[in-house]
Amino acid sequence: MTNPRIDPVPDDLMNAVVGQYLKSGDFNGLYLYTDVDPALVEVAKGLVIDGNLQVMVSEVDYPNPHIRPWPSRRTIESQSDSLDGIASEGYGVVLYPTPLALKSVRVPARLKGQPFGSALAKGRGALELAYFSFDVLEPYRNDPRYHFRYWDFGVEMGIGDDAYLDETELDRDKVSLSHIGFAYDLSSYDRTDGNTPIVRRVAAFYGDLAKLTPEHQQRWHSYQVKDDCLEPHPAWWSAQMGHWEDGIGPFDHLFLELKSLNALWTGAFSETLFKHTDRPLDFGWLLRPSQREWDEFIVQLDKLLSDNIRHDGLDAAGARRKDKNNQNLGTLTRLAAYLEEDRGIEATVVKDFMRPLREVRQARQRPAHALRNNITDKTFVHRQIVLLEELNDLLRELVRWLSTHPKNQGWKPDLEPDVYYRM
Repeated sequence: MTNPRIDPVPDDLMNAVVGQYLKSGDFNGLYLYTDVDPALVEVAKGLVIDGNLQVMVSEVDYPNPHIRPWPSRRTIESQSDSLDGIASEGYGVVLYPTPLALKSVRVPARLKGQPFGSALAKGRGALELAYFSFDVLEPYRNDPRYHFRYWDFGVEMGIGDDAYLDETELDRDKVSLSHIGFAYDLSSYDRTDGNTPIVRRVAAFYGDLAKLTPEHQQRWHSYQVKDDCLEPHPAWWSAQMGHWEDGIGPFDHLFLELKSLNALWTGAFSETLFKHTDRPLDFGWLLRPSQREWDEFIVQLDKLLSDNIRHDGLDAAGARRKDKNNQNLGTLTRLAAYLEEDRGIEATVVKDFMRPLREVRQARQRPAHALRNNITDKTFVHRQIVLLEELNDLLRELVRWLSTHPKNQGWKPDLEPDVYYRM
């Protein structure tokens, strides 16, 4: 490779850097190889000192210097040193125009109606984060054309294959975003006070948002919020930066315990306790703190707990099926009776132990027997976190108890994370 032919004067170098940045398609910088003209290096240093250029090198800034993830985090002196040492850098350096240099530059016409593409054209980094109200995700979750998958710390969404290949579907809606995370402002949060705010937002990279169609960029832009006090979830951010995070959130924790209980129940009684232990794709945090969202979450949660318990599994353990009046018992009552009558656990302990499961069942029954207004109640955010924590404590205790069964000696869970996140 040879270096671009640029006269060693400030205007020519700036025009070359800005031209490369705006015309490359992916907002790439201007690459200078190790055999660059020393006079051009001096010009570049002057433009760095003036605040018009930034220097990216793979050894210090980011593994791929052809992508500017964020404005340079290094001092002007450090960037100048990279230019001085260009011959020994091994790969060379990449130059980018700063927001100051791009301030008076017209955004390319191809980016008209694209707020996030325009932001990159004005100097935003591809891995800088934009933040949005949580309900920006709602149309994608509710639209059957899209695959929508919850994680504890983020989501993935994308147009399904059938819709993508369907020529009658509008091209503007054939979009996907894989790296969507959650962010929090907990500056006013008090764990003991359910009325204090938990501000949960959606975080996405400018570089990813800029790849959306203009219509969807404008839609996301209408939900954008200020980044005051917001921090991306540490587990999500760590994963995006290429690190393995040894921690799980409350939803994955729930299904980890269900899998452990199935393994232990099978070990003790040769039958599984639960029908299903896989997480539904759309099972996660409330997208808005409304009564309807809460009721739908409770219904889904109860299906994963009470409705998910197998009568055959309880039969295998010897749990009775009928009460003293010869009436069939539900799964929760059978489980409680087994713990109290067959295993000799005190009634008060069993009652407290079963409380979260019964509360979910009772909460599910309320919407079926009443007309309810779809109210907004921000305490639903707290209640969901607390309920998941209580359920996970219950299931973990049941796992601990079952692991002491003689047939389960030496059992170990498939995963023992170092960190459990409450939210």
